[in-house]
Amino acid sequence: MQCPKCHANMRTFDRMGVHIEQCDGCRGVFLDYGELEAITRLEQQMAPPPPPPPVAPAPAQVHYVQQPVQPGWGAAPGYGHHYGHRKHRGLGGLFFSS
Repeated sequence: MQCPKCHANMRTFDRMGVHIEQCDGCRGVFLDYGELEAITRLEQQMAPPPPPPPVAPAPAQVHYVQQPVQPGWGAAPGYGHHYGHRKHRGLGGLFFSS
């Protein structure tokens, strides 16, 4: 056979039952109909399965412990609720204090 590209001689190689033609001149590889699919199928059979994807570690669990309330800490009902707030009485409240 002659190479369709450079017209040099071609050799036929048998790779696990698939006949592959390779040019001695340009080193091109030529496949007949269905040979590429056969090579792909054989490659998938020979290749080891891909490794499983890495498993992300579970997020750390945070446990909150309720602390006892210290005497005198915390607000009594109503304490500080209206701290610093004045009742607005229109523009007069800005100029005159009551």
